[in-house]
Amino acid sequence: MTAAEVAARIESGMTVGVGGWGSRRKPMALIRALLDTPVTDLTIISYGGADVGMLCAAGKVRKVVAPFVTLDTIPLEPHFRAARQGGAIEFAEYDEGMFMFGLLAAAHRLPFLPTRAGLGSDVMRVNPGLRTVRSPYTEEDLVAVPALTMDVALVHLNRADRRGNAQYLGPDPYFDDLYAKAATSCYVSCERLVDSADLLKEGPVQSLLISRTFVTGVVEAPGGAGFTSCEPDYGRDEAEQRRYATTPWREYHDEQG
Repeated sequence: MTAAEVAARIESGMTVGVGGWGSRRKPMALIRALLDTPVTDLTIISYGGADVGMLCAAGKVRKVVAPFVTLDTIPLEPHFRAARQGGAIEFAEYDEGMFMFGLLAAAHRLPFLPTRAGLGSDVMRVNPGLRTVRSPYTEEDLVAVPALTMDVALVHLNRADRRGNAQYLGPDPYFDDLYAKAATSCYVSCERLVDSADLLKEGPVQSLLISRTFVTGVVEAPGGAGFTSCEPDYGRDEAEQRRYATTPWREYHDEQG
């Protein structure tokens, strides 16, 4: 597939999960293709970075569900901040642990999972829709984190084969496998397509993060995470990230062609 073909399958009003973490291994080629479509009213589920910021700046987003939206070396993503402060989007802010339990619940087709994360914090106050449940074993009250189900997941990995088996080679898998399992359809972009027999030439079997069972389509996109990092293939392009963060959105987007 091409990135444009993936973007064409996303419809207005859908819930889209985006893999990676902050400004690390984000599927930016797929996000940029989505910017070129007429879709709007999206709900974005993400350990957010420039993916969230660009989609907010382009007016594609109705709601963001995230524990943070950061560019790592720039603490708060500027376009997300502008959209949030301007009241242009809804925002459900979860604790990082709660967010992971939401992904786990969706991946396992459960309505929710209980956790202590969030108890005693303002996360319950700013999310009045969250509920607690009482353990039938210990009588302990726990947060019932709802499943973060999604129509589509977009993730970027280092290597993949044409069938959808995908491999990370960097220091952290993030939670891309949970996104793949939680979504109705998952699309993987990768730095390089390889033969299935070659997947283990660069990493151990544990680096095979995503099974083809959960993948709808694969896009070969060299540099497809840039300007975010995709270790060990390349690091974050800090100069380009600073330019993105300091250039008016329309000017920056038009320069991208």
